[in-house]
Amino acid sequence: MRIDLKNRTSKEILDYFEGLHVKEGAVVEAEFLDADIDTFGYKAFVDLAQLFFMKMLTPIKNETTTVLRFQKLHLESSFHKADKSSEKYGADSEFFKIDKTAQFSFLYHYQKALEFIDIKSKKRVLNLGVNRGDEFRVIKEMLSCEEFELTEFVGVDYSTSAIEYAKDDFLDDKNVKFICHDINRLCELDLGEFDLIISIGTLQSSNIEFNATFMSIYQNYLHKDGAIILGFPNCRWIDGEMIYGAKTPNYAFSEMSLVLKDIHFCKKYLQQKKYRVTIRGKDYLCLTARKVI
Repeated sequence: MRIDLKNRTSKEILDYFEGLHVKEGAVVEAEFLDADIDTFGYKAFVDLAQLFFMKMLTPIKNETTTVLRFQKLHLESSFHKADKSSEKYGADSEFFKIDKTAQFSFLYHYQKALEFIDIKSKKRVLNLGVNRGDEFRVIKEMLSCEEFELTEFVGVDYSTSAIEYAKDDFLDDKNVKFICHDINRLCELDLGEFDLIISIGTLQSSNIEFNATFMSIYQNYLHKDGAIILGFPNCRWIDGEMIYGAKTPNYAFSEMSLVLKDIHFCKKYLQQKKYRVTIRGKDYLCLTARKVI
């Protein structure tokens, strides 16, 4: 489908896309003047694509115009619609294909969170919901070989196949340990205390009581001078694309109330414990807390 959107206002363009009926996988080609592209900027069109569950393909440049191409995503191709077993996140799942650290909007803020808590000073790190170990891989790339080897890493996840993959991926790193276990039953493990606890998009799972689990983790596994990094998803993964905006069961549109409620609870709780808390990010809201010295 080719459409002419030259010399259109932002409202006219938005209205046009709202009225489009496009089959999944189909490509919409929209022709703009180069001056239009300069006025709006490419980011505006990336945002436009996400609003209507599309992804931008490589543009086609003509003499004075540019054709932007938008492909409709397959809405059913999402781990959010998968079964509720532990292997919903396993090695053969849609979720496992996702690499958050390949997304700059996640990686940048996660790295800044690690810098904020001074990752080089941490000697024991726990990751709850570690899956294949992407967050550990980022830390390894940030540290020198010696710094990394002097730190003990423990990752816990409920998915057997994800844990087996992580073990193989970090096979040569004797300081990295992966455990297949239910986070709701951490008390069955003799984990001890950690200088840093990380959990990205896990504590908000439907089978976890968020407030009680968060307080238990803080009280039982965090060293008195330890730090915390929590990632709250404000996005959905559809057809391999990270689409901005959390989806809640009662709304057809993006709605952030539950995310903000959980963040507010953690921030208030940690501030009462004399922590300095920052919140940054976009598609993942990253809460980072370090002890006030």
